[in-house]
Amino acid sequence: MNLNLMAVTNGVEAGWAAIEYAAWLAKHFRTRLSLLGVVEEGDAEHPVEEIFGRAVALLQREQVPYSLLVQNGQTEDVLAAFAREHDEFLYALGSLGRSQFKRILSGRSFRHMMAEIKAPILFVPSLRLPVRKVLVCMGGLEYSMTAEHLGMQVAKIHPASLTLLSVIPPIEFDYPEARRMQAEPNTLLESDTLTGHYLRAGLKTAQQMDVEALVKIRRGTVVQEIMAEIKTGDYDLVCMGSTYSSHGLRQFFTPNVTAEVAEATTCPLLTARYSREKES
Repeated sequence: MNLNLMAVTNGVEAGWAAIEYAAWLAKHFRTRLSLLGVVEEGDAEHPVEEIFGRAVALLQREQVPYSLLVQNGQTEDVLAAFAREHDEFLYALGSLGRSQFKRILSGRSFRHMMAEIKAPILFVPSLRLPVRKVLVCMGGLEYSMTAEHLGMQVAKIHPASLTLLSVIPPIEFDYPEARRMQAEPNTLLESDTLTGHYLRAGLKTAQQMDVEALVKIRRGTVVQEIMAEIKTGDYDLVCMGSTYSSHGLRQFFTPNVTAEVAEATTCPLLTARYSREKES
């Protein structure tokens, strides 16, 4: 797999885990790691140069080829502008160290970046390496497929086991597909629903890649059930689609479910928009 990786840092210590994770991926995928450092105005407490020095030492020790780039500005704005011109990367980042007051005023950074960045994003609040268990959240729609395939690629390199999770939510909107899922909870995998189709396709793809995979079905509120599965399953990586590529179809996930899960868990989370061109 040709994976282009870029780790993003504003010098905050909490973001170091994302650099370590990106370095691990680059080593196992045998690819170059680009490192984007953002120097934020008036933030002398978190020097990007110090993080860069540690990163270079790590990458040289692991024999990972790398390149460095420094820009000035607010990290969210710099990254969004850069990603608009370079959507070929998977962007790895951790906490930006924003104060609670700033989060109240402007909202959480991850939500904004999900909306602005079309490329895959790997959010790393804490380091969970090596990757032994991967959870892929299946929404029954195509927009989870890119994240699913990336998760399988990560699972294959270690190797790790893969769980395909589908949540049957309460019926809030009278969609025919939702009614069919409610009627067939015990046979969802074999059913003629969209979710059943995508679950079977996921298992087939995993088998073709020699990745150990199984299906889990939960019933209840989507965010709560995903969080419960993450907690009980002790996963090292969670993969979720982005509804920003689903053209408003909200049969199973609301647009903020991925962000809500990312903000509530310490497990690394990979999210990606679906692209028919990339999957074809």
